[in-house]
Formats: sequence, structure tokens, C-alpha cells
Amino acid sequence: MEIFRNRNFTLLFIGRILTNIGDSLYGVAAMWLVYSLGGSTLYTGLAGFLSILPRIIQLFSGPMIDRIPLRGLLVYTQLSQALLLLIVPVAHYFGFLTVGLVLAITPILTTLNMWFYPAQLSALPKILDKKLLTQGNSLFSIAYQGIEVACNAFSGALIIVLGAVSLYLWNSLGFFIGALLFTQLRIKTFKNNSYNNDHTTSNNEADRSKTRRDHLKNYISDMKEGLRLILATPLSRIQFGVIVINAAGGATFTVMPAFANSLGGAGVYGILLMAQACGSLLGAVLAPYMKLDRVRLGYLFAAAFCLSGTAWCLSIFSHWTWLVILVYGLAWFPGGVTNVIINTVIQKGVPEKSLGTVFAAASGISGIVMPLGNLIGGSIGVIAASSSVIAGCGIAVIGVGLYWLFDPVTRSLPTVAEVDGTWFAPARSGSVSTSTSV
Repeated sequence: MEIFRNRNFTLLFIGRILTNIGDSLYGVAAMWLVYSLGGSTLYTGLAGFLSILPRIIQLFSGPMIDRIPLRGLLVYTQLSQALLLLIVPVAHYFGFLTVGLVLAITPILTTLNMWFYPAQLSALPKILDKKLLTQGNSLFSIAYQGIEVACNAFSGALIIVLGAVSLYLWNSLGFFIGALLFTQLRIKTFKNNSYNNDHTTSNNEADRSKTRRDHLKNYISDMKEGLRLILATPLSRIQFGVIVINAAGGATFTVMPAFANSLGGAGVYGILLMAQACGSLLGAVLAPYMKLDRVRLGYLFAAAFCLSGTAWCLSIFSHWTWLVILVYGLAWFPGGVTNVIINTVIQKGVPEKSLGTVFAAASGISGIVMPLGNLIGGSIGVIAASSSVIAGCGIAVIGVGLYWLFDPVTRSLPTVAEVDGTWFAPARSGSVSTSTSV
């Protein structure tokens, strides 16, 4: 493939695969370890809450991603995660591993990811031609979902054979290798004029103080600009709908260990997560071949998540475990498609210098209520069946899809082919800002 002739993309792609292995195994091991140590969905809900809470930080991280060298950011976030993951096996070896320690490490690891993933997406347009962006995003999604499929397929067995603690050790190794690969990247830098207006040194303390105030002012200004590019266009309707969908996903993920336990245990838990990843992977693989560039975004998202929510609900009503797994996996297919589409829209329409800010803002906003979803799902799971929680989440997803279908602003969104740099321009944004409040 032509895209793999690009050395930087190949390094970034391989590094993503390795670090995604660590992320996927850690995600499965952490939830099962917390459930095993705590014995209640309340603890898994708390774990989910702590793992998603740092998304709020992501709203403020975007301008920094656009200001500091991406290679260094990718390398040091991976090294930090590798060292943090080693704490769990060390604590287990010396006999002081508790559910509290696992919960304490979780938000720190997630905070580091809040910098890592927007930085990766921000790096893509800096190393690829625009004509290859859809293919690059698709490959990134395939790598992410493909690794989830592979890891989730074996994670249940690995937890049984090796134990959840051992997975932390292997995760750490994956992050170390990923960091080593990222040191070989060569990514062009973009001078952010708002930040680099004057780097001359001065012995005058007043001048230095003024420079710091100016940098802070410019930082806040850039953060507001990133939020404006997302919220001051009709695309905000999609963004706010995704907030609800992510909250439903957080609640479902929280009760999944208990639901899987009722069906057979850790093995079924791994297979359910594998089915989820398979559905998303299939969507990401097929997205470039589905000729969706000419379909209006509003209709595309409405249809996708009406189908997703329906499958989400139906997945719990079968007496056959294999059918539960199949239908639940299909519920995630539309999300795989729309992830590729929305990333391409942002990369085509947003100025290159602001990509890190916008991706961080978009991810932070969309996941901002996931902690609440985790807590609600975990709390309800204590007094109600986990299957009921999953069905309720599916109904919420259907509701979002129907809202998009009947909302005139969402229906008027352009196609992917129609999006360019002018669509996010200040003049256009200003002209629609009064009609996009939710």
C-alpha cells in the first residue's frame, strides 16, 4: 500500500498497535481485577468513573498539544504509563495490592491517554497528504479495533491462566516498546504564532511576567477557539448526541463484568468485549468502501445509531449465549463507521495548527458525562439486573438517533465531500451559532 511507504506513518502505525495492545489488555484486566477484589458492580462503576473523569482535563490539554513537540509527547506519555502499570505487579508481589490502589492508578493512566490519542490524530495530517487522510484514519481505527478483537479474544483465557495482575506486567512492556518506536518519528512542527511571538530573553522581571501572562492569555484564547470550532457550528448537534451515547456506553461497560459472570464468567466477559471490538473493527474496515462521502452527516448518524440502539436492546433477550454475543457485537458496527467519518470531517475542515486543540475538545466534550454514566450504571446494577441496565442504555441510544432524524439542523448537515476549510471558518460559524444551541 502506498501509505506504508511513508516511514513516519509506518512507525506511528506500528507504535499505535503496540500501545493499543497494552491499553486493551489493561482495560480488561483492570475491570475484572476491581470486580474480583471488590465483589460488586459499585466498584466497577467507581473504576469506570475514575477512568473517564480525566476527559474533563482533555478540554484544557488541546492548546498544549498544539504547542509542544508531538514526538516528545508521544514518547513520555508511554514511558509514564509503563512505569505506573508496574506498580500493580510489584504491590501484588509484596502483598499490599488492594482495590483502592488499583482505583488510584486508574485515573492517572487515563489522564496520560487524554494527551496521547489527540496527539496521534493531530500528527496524521502532518505526515500524510490530505488525499490519504481517510485511509489513514481507517487504518488507525482498524488497528485500534483489531487489537481489541485479538486481545479480548484471549483476555478471558489469559486472566484465567495467568491472572489479571500478570497482564499489567505485559502491558507495561508494550508501552516501553511503543515509546522506543516513537523516538524514531520525524514530525514537522507548525509555529503557533500566538505562542511564539517573542522568545527573546530579558533580565527584566516585569517583562518576563508580562510574557507569562501573554502566554496564559493566548493559551486560554486557543482553548476557546478549539471549543468554538466544535460548538459554534451545526456539528454541535452531533457532538451533544454523542455525549448521551457515551454515557450509555459507560453504564453498559460498568455492568458488563456482572452480566458476563451470569453467562459464564471471565471467558464470556472477554468474548463479549471481543464482539464489541469486532463490530467496531468491521465498521472501520468497511467505512472507506461504503461510499458514504455523499451521504448527509445528519441522516448517516441518525440511521447508524437507531440501528445500534436496537441491536443493543435486543442483545439481552436470547437464551443462547452465542446469539447474545453476536447481536451485541453488531450493535457496535455503526460506531466504527461513524468514528472514521467524523475524524475525517474534522481533519478536512479544521486548520492544521488547531487540530490538537479541536480533537482534544471533541473527545473531552463527548466523554464528559461518561463518569456519570459509570456511576449510574454501577449503582443501578446493585439493585437491578445488569441486563436491564444494558437494555435501558440501548433505548437511550435509539432516542438520540430519533432526535437526529427529526431535528432540522442535524438533517441539514453537509456530506463529507462538501466539508472543507471554509466550513469551520469564523464567518460560517458565526452565522449559525444562534441556531445550534441545544
